[in-house]
Amino acid sequence: MLEQSLLNQLERGCELLGLTLADEQCQKLVAYVMLLHKWNKVYNLTSIREPEQMMARHIIDSLSVLPYITSTSLLDVGTGGGLPGVPVAICQPQTRVTLLDSNSKKTRFLQQVKAELALDNVTVVHGRVEQVSLPKFAIITARAFASIDDIIQLAGSHCEEGGRLVLMKGTYPEEELAFESTDFHLHDVISLNVPECDGERHLVRLIKD
Repeated sequence: MLEQSLLNQLERGCELLGLTLADEQCQKLVAYVMLLHKWNKVYNLTSIREPEQMMARHIIDSLSVLPYITSTSLLDVGTGGGLPGVPVAICQPQTRVTLLDSNSKKTRFLQQVKAELALDNVTVVHGRVEQVSLPKFAIITARAFASIDDIIQLAGSHCEEGGRLVLMKGTYPEEELAFESTDFHLHDVISLNVPECDGERHLVRLIKD
């Protein structure tokens, strides 16, 4: 059965990441993959087509950043199909997660995910990050959205003082780290070891001054 296979894959990934999730959280993550797979056929949410690859390259990849984004409020910019925002919301129910995307098909999908998985801590917003009116957030995440410079310009105003931009990158973003900003400074760059994912993964953390 596909769901059981995905659950086993998730449990192996969590064990390798040193994460402990409740059974209900694991079930919701599997249900999320099934929804992503179902809606992807019509809405083209991701170029990845196979559920097992979605679990590895989307869910487990997103879970790898959990230790670094504990907070009360989080804005996921250019969230697409909900990554990493939905896995964060499932695994950290105490965090208020806002999922922002300018693609109306993707935000319609996310409203369905919120309803079906009963994610009361999730708010879905359709719009462009530089145009929407939002409260300030403790953490802003972005995965494959834009360069560091562009994210600071577009999303930096939504970050509270002392808050963080937590940006998921592939290879070490040496050129991007030469950004110039009077509002943010580089805190660190973390090399992530993500089970079942080929290639490098890095997490760039900036702090708002």
